[in-house]
Amino acid sequence: MATKKCTVTLPEELAEAIRAEVGPGGFSRYVTQAIERRREQDRLGEAVAWWEEEYGGATEAELAEAEAERREIERRHAEPARAQRVSAGEPVEGTQEGQQREAAT
Repeated sequence: MATKKCTVTLPEELAEAIRAEVGPGGFSRYVTQAIERRREQDRLGEAVAWWEEEYGGATEAELAEAEAERREIERRHAEPARAQRVSAGEPVEGTQEGQQREAAT
């Protein structure tokens, strides 16, 4: 992909924090990825607006159903990770060992 040098103005603290996180040479990549994510969000917002205009907004029941589904997916993905931490001997929130370590700190 061809590139083009651009000048942008950022708050100094923000620019320095990004440079500290990404190291030498990573600043442009970081900014590029941030702009790409923002453009994706903008396109998604446009798609949602079109959908709502065509079919109406989501109802409270539909939102609740989607949230319940999201929680279930999160739970299913969290269980294997939690089991892996337990088998590795790491303290896990909600276990007796994890509660004892939390109380000690």
